[in-house]
Amino acid sequence: MTEAGADFHDPLVRRDEAASLPARFFDRFMFNLHPVDDTQPSVILGYGVYPPKDVADGFAVISTATEQRNVRFSTELSATGDEGSGPLRFECVAANREWRLQLGENPTGVELDVTWTARTPYWLGSVEVDNADGPATSFDHLVQSGRYRGTITIDGRQQPVDGWYGQRDRSRGVRTMSGGQGLHIWFQAQFADRSVGFLLVEGRQGGDRLLLEGAVMHEDGTLDDVVEVRHDLVFDDGLDLTSGIVEVITAAGRVYRIDCDGTARGGYMSGGGYGGHHGKPRGRDHLESDTYPLDGTVSPRTVDTALTDRLTAFTWGEQRGTGIFEFAHSRSSSYRYLPTLGD
Repeated sequence: MTEAGADFHDPLVRRDEAASLPARFFDRFMFNLHPVDDTQPSVILGYGVYPPKDVADGFAVISTATEQRNVRFSTELSATGDEGSGPLRFECVAANREWRLQLGENPTGVELDVTWTARTPYWLGSVEVDNADGPATSFDHLVQSGRYRGTITIDGRQQPVDGWYGQRDRSRGVRTMSGGQGLHIWFQAQFADRSVGFLLVEGRQGGDRLLLEGAVMHEDGTLDDVVEVRHDLVFDDGLDLTSGIVEVITAAGRVYRIDCDGTARGGYMSGGGYGGHHGKPRGRDHLESDTYPLDGTVSPRTVDTALTDRLTAFTWGEQRGTGIFEFAHSRSSSYRYLPTLGD
């Protein structure tokens, strides 16, 4: 259910609140940043706290034309301040309006000092999913589009990011996703005056829908809820998205038919620890890194989670845009992708 007028408490929960929280509680943010008119570089940063487990962890995933560089870090929450850990520091400068992000020296060779400022209102909903093999999933989920100012340094070469797009995702609550999902999509198509964003989860039986939420978020402050999504997607043998068409219908009756070019590769979220590593105790000051070549040898089928945040080129009518098309095609032999968009 959309809660656009709700007053979301934007800063992460404090370390001293653990006693009143459920054992599986988490509070996380994810920011991405990328050029307005190109599909590289793509930078994704994330950080989360798990007060009942005394864990704080984060990651950075950077995709260039030839490789994906990953760094993951974790520590004891009680050993941190409230401004980050490892190479990542952050500040909620103005709730739901402005954040500062700093990525310091780390094995990827990528550093940044940027400020994200909202360009649209946020959309806030509640994700509620029953899980056959565990407790129900229940968490607040916020998405919002913005732009950046500041600098990024890659292998010693600094460049400005002023005007770059960036979507943020804030999640807080209890998440216990188990098996049974066939297709997962978190879609964030950025155009000059609006962001088309939704979360869609389908089961493994004929495209049965488990969850749909989202909105078209306009720079003029308008929120238009997404009420229907249909798709016709192309996946290769490695379950990697290459192209497709997504049709979005809103509560106001607007229809967005968006062509998607996902051939840029990269964005494999295994590199960010999404294969079940978040919230796991690893002691103090743990840091690890690796690099994926983007030559086809790494794919959603070869890493420990199929979840992929692909920086994608979008075409809507005469307008062109870019943004994150997050997808996960089940690797189960019981699932076969079925398009839901007819001719």
